[in-house]
Amino acid sequence: MEETNELVKQRIKKVEDLKEMGVKPFGDPYEAADHAADLAARYRDTAKDQLEAERVHCSLAGRIVAYRDFGKAAFAHVQDATGKIQIYLKKDLLGDRYRLVKKLDVGDIVGLRGALFRTKTDELTVEVESLELLSKSIRPLPEKWHGLKDVETRYRQRYVDLIVNPEVRENFAKRSVIIKGVRDFLEAQGFIEVETPMMHQIPGGATARPFKTHHNALGIDLYLRIAPELYLKRLLVGGYERVYELNKNFRNEGISTRHNPEFSMLEFYIAYKDYTFLMSLTEELLTSVALKATGSLKIPYGEDVIDLAPPWPRLPMLEALAKNGVPAGILQDIDKATSWARAQGMDIPTGSSLGKVLDEIFKEKVEPGLVQPTFITDHPVELSPLAKRKTDNPGLVERFELFICGRELANAFSELNDPFDQKARFLEQVKAKQAGDDEAHWMDEDFVRALEYGMPPAAGEGIGIDRLVMFLTNSQSIRDVVLFPQLKPEYQEDQNDQ
Repeated sequence: MEETNELVKQRIKKVEDLKEMGVKPFGDPYEAADHAADLAARYRDTAKDQLEAERVHCSLAGRIVAYRDFGKAAFAHVQDATGKIQIYLKKDLLGDRYRLVKKLDVGDIVGLRGALFRTKTDELTVEVESLELLSKSIRPLPEKWHGLKDVETRYRQRYVDLIVNPEVRENFAKRSVIIKGVRDFLEAQGFIEVETPMMHQIPGGATARPFKTHHNALGIDLYLRIAPELYLKRLLVGGYERVYELNKNFRNEGISTRHNPEFSMLEFYIAYKDYTFLMSLTEELLTSVALKATGSLKIPYGEDVIDLAPPWPRLPMLEALAKNGVPAGILQDIDKATSWARAQGMDIPTGSSLGKVLDEIFKEKVEPGLVQPTFITDHPVELSPLAKRKTDNPGLVERFELFICGRELANAFSELNDPFDQKARFLEQVKAKQAGDDEAHWMDEDFVRALEYGMPPAAGEGIGIDRLVMFLTNSQSIRDVVLFPQLKPEYQEDQNDQ
């Protein structure tokens, strides 16, 4: 730390020196016509003699990431948004401007113009003819950032992470490709993108604990949305047939490698279809996006290679439990299911419904083994207060969850459009909340009223964008695909004093 502080002091001194030289340490806009990667590609096969003969000129702007001073000359690498290129700084060519070179440090942002040539080692290099300092870096870049054990430092100072780790920038660029691929696919299918409220008077659309805030002008408490579902289904009532929203949800839950309290979610709804239609559509959507982002349907993830070639297996939840060693005799009996789960070391709260118990057993015994893409279908009705019951088995609902790499990636169902059944389910959720279930659904009278006007048969789905990006970039933590993940305050005492 003392060494870093000393280097900062030295750089601050250079700022004062630059001002005395008449050089702005934090300069003006700069017109750069070229990028490092484009130059490398364009002149990859151009021979040294040809470059010297043609005297190809270029202009660039970027950050110095390596610097070697040889007295009357210096070599550096400049990094822009596309990559790195070497530059050659020569006193004879720059004249009085070479004084600026002596004040440069790794981390400084510069603009330059010059001619391309190849060094003795055949590296494409810019012989700089003019140089401008665009921003002086006061803090030195870390030398051993990539292998840093305290990864929270990388997440907290993502700006440094992006500078020194090109693969991190590439992953976030790929995230943009993935999100664009999702939008392109849905819009080609006739969906329109909409925006619904982020602050709800009644948190709904999922079973989760919400974040609470207060609206001063209205004098009421509001909740950051846990899901846009109920608003999107109101739009089906209003006459739209294919809608989607790709935006943030907020859930006041634990933080882990799979969970961030603020996360990106895609939800889409289609009238006159059911959950079986959505299984096929999901296969088409994800294979389309995977091909755009990676160029392949065989996706490496950890030690596995995931084959996305459809069709993907469709397995009812109760059948999946039985196939994974769960006794068939407990699947319809709450007491037996509870006793068996507790005997396996699972924490089952008193008063849990059969569906809740089976869900806990599923998470423990089945979910980790679902590595290749698999649709788990037909869940207990207690787990799905917004899904339509199966006609041949009213204790189950027309729902599927898509699992890949042992984690849920998508959740969908045939939407419940019966206002009487919906109100009864809400009332059951209210009872669960009164009994201590913080994640139970709230009663939403206005949504029931909307259903009373008539909602067409429909199917809806949610896909976790962050988890999709994790999968397609081979990232093991959600923090690796969220630019600024939620972390504990760095300066806890200072924040408490404010």
